[in-house]
Amino acid sequence: MSRVVALGEEDQVLPYAMVGVEVLALADPMAAPAAWAGLGDDVGLVILSRDAAEALGQTLHEPGQPLWTVMP
Repeated sequence: MSRVVALGEEDQVLPYAMVGVEVLALADPMAAPAAWAGLGDDVGLVILSRDAAEALGQTLHEPGQPLWTVMP
């Protein structure tokens, strides 16, 4: 079974924990690449804050990456 992960600043991702999403809260969006690299192969969807998505840049578009979306 795939996991869903929310990755970004704590105030933006913490509410997702209430619906069973695993939360990876970042003190600094520049920590997003390290957190992304640590995602397991069982992650099927990553919900990103805008700042985390910007910090990840082209990494998001590399082959083999999990499905992702950016918070509105």
